[in-house]
Amino acid sequence: MSKDRDEEGPVFSGQDARQGEIILRTRTRRIIFIAGLVGIVVLALVLSIVVR
Repeated sequence: MSKDRDEEGPVFSGQDARQGEIILRTRTRRIIFIAGLVGIVVLALVLSIVVR
C-alpha cells in the first residue's frame, strides 16, 4: 500500500509550525491577561482548601 504525499496531510516547515506569540498591545488586554492568570492561581488555592 503506497501513500501519496497528498494523502499524508499538509507539510509545514519548522518556522510555520512553531507556537504563536501572545501579543498584548493595549493596557486593557494586559490587565485581562494578568487577571486571568491570577484567577487561575486563586481558584487552585480555593479548591485545595475546599478539598481538605
